[in-house]
Amino acid sequence: MSGHSKFANIKHKKEKNDAAKGKIFTIIGREIAVAVKEGGPDPANNSRLRDVIAKAKSNNMPNDTIERGIKKAAGDMGSVNYETVTYEGYGPNGTAIIVEGLTDNRNRTSSNVRNAFTKGGGSVGTMGCVSFMFDKKGLIVVDKEEYDTDPDEFMMLALDAGAEDFSEEEDSYEITTDPDEFSAVREALEKEGVPMASAEVTMIPQTWVTLDNEEDIRKMNRILDLLDEDDDVQNVWHNWDE
Repeated sequence: MSGHSKFANIKHKKEKNDAAKGKIFTIIGREIAVAVKEGGPDPANNSRLRDVIAKAKSNNMPNDTIERGIKKAAGDMGSVNYETVTYEGYGPNGTAIIVEGLTDNRNRTSSNVRNAFTKGGGSVGTMGCVSFMFDKKGLIVVDKEEYDTDPDEFMMLALDAGAEDFSEEEDSYEITTDPDEFSAVREALEKEGVPMASAEVTMIPQTWVTLDNEEDIRKMNRILDLLDEDDDVQNVWHNWDE
């Protein structure tokens, strides 16, 4: 992971989300609904729900909003019918894009995602066409400004908690985990009072693509902006080296 800090991208996403909190709160609200349906409304007995709550807090979602979301989901458990959908495709100059969504209307989401790719000069491919270029990992990012610590001691804390890797970047610490160990590592660090700028299971590119052509950059931003505006879209991962 050295040499490619994800923190710049995460800060960029958070800034965009801060300008459109309705979008990120909608995303998290759906994740809460699915987590409650799968494992019940008690976070103590539902690790997925604990992870979503941690994500909500890192995005400044108020506690009462989180609690209302859990109660609403618990009351609507029989009517929650979101399903996970994944699309893979290509942007300009062969950039790889993975889109993950939660939807109650697969046809609507599929149409919107295809339109986003098409309007940006890209194309949706078959399942597996680009996902092999990514590694699925738990990624925890800690802002150095928020956590004053000795890097070596912090590294040992993370590794002892079960992390796979630890890297120190210019403005952050980045901890990667096996996806199955993500919850345990996140909770162990949380108990030690470690503040997290971001904590989620993500797709990390194995290689990166640079766009030098202004038109390609414009098209790529067009795809990402249209996907970002779609309430059905939960996550977008790509290998564009911004």
